Amino acid sequence: MNSENNALSVGGYLFYTEKDARLARAEEQKIEYLEARIDYSSPESIRYIYEHTIQERLFKTPVGLRYLQKLRDFLLAQPETEPGSIMDIPLYMAFDGELRENANPARERVVPSQKRDRDKEKSRFTLSVILNVLMAAAIVAMFYISYVSEQPNVINYERTLTSKYASWEQELTEREQAIREKERELKINQD
Repeated sequence: MNSENNALSVGGYLFYTEKDARLARAEEQKIEYLEARIDYSSPESIRYIYEHTIQERLFKTPVGLRYLQKLRDFLLAQPETEPGSIMDIPLYMAFDGELRENANPARERVVPSQKRDRDKEKSRFTLSVILNVLMAAAIVAMFYISYVSEQPNVINYERTLTSKYASWEQELTEREQAIREKERELKINQD
């Protein structure tokens, strides 16, 4: 046996690709992990692990399927277990050589509706347009408030300061005129 075959051999099986061999090695590690923690004195826990690994599709290669068969045989050997109550081990491979990686019963049952996707996209677009219009209106409102505000700001600082200085000048002129009138009344010497 050459070194390439050794790289593709896992658990007594010779795999066709390195990817499949890596998957089988990973399944061997999962099996070692489970075996280190499994309690064979509790058939309920064995059944839970067996069913959970099938539902989660943890084992796909013959290495993992052989382990599932071991658990299944253990469960069937228990006197209180009815053979019909034990889940069958699903095979995700067609025997014409084609691997069914994408076959997922849950995905086959739940088919997304194209109409629902279009409606969702349309509602997102509508919401986006509404939010953009509201944001533009808020910006316009902020500029308007800044323009008509009495407080000086970047938009109206020149007008506000000019108005303020004009009112001060007018007030000073009025006071100066009032002072001159009083001086005339009192006949104070005027220069």
